[in-house]
Amino acid sequence: MTQAFDHIEAQLRRRHRKTRLLKALSMGALGLAGLFLVLFFTDMLIKGLPAFKQAQIQVEVDYSEQASQLPLAAVSEAVRPLVSRGYLRLIPSRMRDDPALQGTTRSEWVLADGQVDQYLKGHHSKLSDRHRAVVDRLRAEGRVELRFNTRFFTSGDSRMPELAGIASAAMGTVMTLMVTLAVAFPIGVMTAIYLEEFAPDNRITQLVEININNLAAIPSILYGLLGLAIFINFFGVPRSSPLVGGLTLALMTLPVIIISTRTALRSVPDSIRHAGFGVGCSRWQVVRDHVLPLAMPGIMTGAIIGLAQAMGETAPLIIIGMVAFIPDIGGSITEAATVMPAQIFTWAGEPDRAFIEKTSGGILVLLAVLITMNATAVVLRRRFERRW
Repeated sequence: MTQAFDHIEAQLRRRHRKTRLLKALSMGALGLAGLFLVLFFTDMLIKGLPAFKQAQIQVEVDYSEQASQLPLAAVSEAVRPLVSRGYLRLIPSRMRDDPALQGTTRSEWVLADGQVDQYLKGHHSKLSDRHRAVVDRLRAEGRVELRFNTRFFTSGDSRMPELAGIASAAMGTVMTLMVTLAVAFPIGVMTAIYLEEFAPDNRITQLVEININNLAAIPSILYGLLGLAIFINFFGVPRSSPLVGGLTLALMTLPVIIISTRTALRSVPDSIRHAGFGVGCSRWQVVRDHVLPLAMPGIMTGAIIGLAQAMGETAPLIIIGMVAFIPDIGGSITEAATVMPAQIFTWAGEPDRAFIEKTSGGILVLLAVLITMNATAVVLRRRFERRW
């Protein structure tokens, strides 16, 4: 009898030891994942926060007749290499828009060259020693400083890093998601309602359900190939436009919305349906007036998560050409446009060191939007979800 108890006690010790080992491994995996997450955000913040500041320099701008023909003549030769070429190119148009500028000389804070910006931020710069000495002197005089980079949020893409911004990509993203929502949400919800509430349980509906689940798991780049073949080559939708981008992302988002909507409808107790049938309601009246309103919080949550997933996609949009160089903010869903993930992808391939911080800054903005959308979905679910 004693040997039997000793054997049982040994088994219990082994089980407890394995339990402690599994717990330690689980906590270690969680800690490792948290460490990688912290390292990722830290690296993005270190590289991306400098993008929200831009160097500006105070110079004397001569709005002479010569400057209207030769913009380089508007500033002195000593500071000319320190001023952004993009700003100098705007001087003739500014003089045409405001005739009062002609013949005047004004002290203005203007956009500095990208190399000056990198030098002030302590990064590698191609400035010569002579120009660095000039920058140091101007900084000591308070005529060079880093200011909040409003152009990053108000300008489109540019080959000059000091002029590049995310405004055109942000507008393209908004228009693309509007098309995605307008197409995917009603089709996805109505499909889910039919499959869950009206469709008979037979082999055809089972095959449809299996295919929907499979479509939610296939690589997103295949949707880009599908959009290229159907919407561009067959229907002739303008390439690189938010319209074709939204339609392509709608195909990708449909399975997510259908599955989440079916789950939300399935969570409504059958007693609600039976009560409606008991007072003489038709099946459509039961779904429209009772089931759908109760399931709407879950449906909205699934739609928001689906849109957030679509917003972060790049591969299908590259296939349909939404990586175009877009310096101006578009105003139509049929004009060429780009989206924020594709803009970040483009900046990541630029050789100029200044585009590294632009890339990280764009990632920070995109992450903030995605986190906000997912947090909104969680809040809506907790605020309106009913427990049965």
